Amino acid sequence: MIVESRTYVLHPGQVARFMQLMAESGIEIEKRHLGGLLGFYSTEFGSINKVMHLWAFESHDERTRRRRNLYADPQWQAFVPTVLPLIRDMHNEILVPAPFSPPIALAADNASDGMGPTSTDVRT
Repeated sequence: MIVESRTYVLHPGQVARFMQLMAESGIEIEKRHLGGLLGFYSTEFGSINKVMHLWAFESHDERTRRRRNLYADPQWQAFVPTVLPLIRDMHNEILVPAPFSPPIALAADNASDGMGPTSTDVRT
């Protein structure tokens, strides 16, 4: 399991507009292809004008395959130009869990193909 952390620094005053566009269509397109959305956040204190989203994947290969499918989707290709002007900088990281990190529980209802985390609760 890996987690992709994507942080976008937005132009000042654009967080609400970015979140609105994501809520209206962007997030559903991403979830359809990527599946494992762990969370989507914006900053309130400290470094502001940032949004961060976290996605879980079984492997690097799965991430590559899912992202390739997302980028090929005509709906995604039409959506990206609506949010790209709002973004000043992008920073992506792949997080690899420590051996003692709790596993991410997977549930069939979080992705179209049955793969996708729904919580970070420790499995018992």
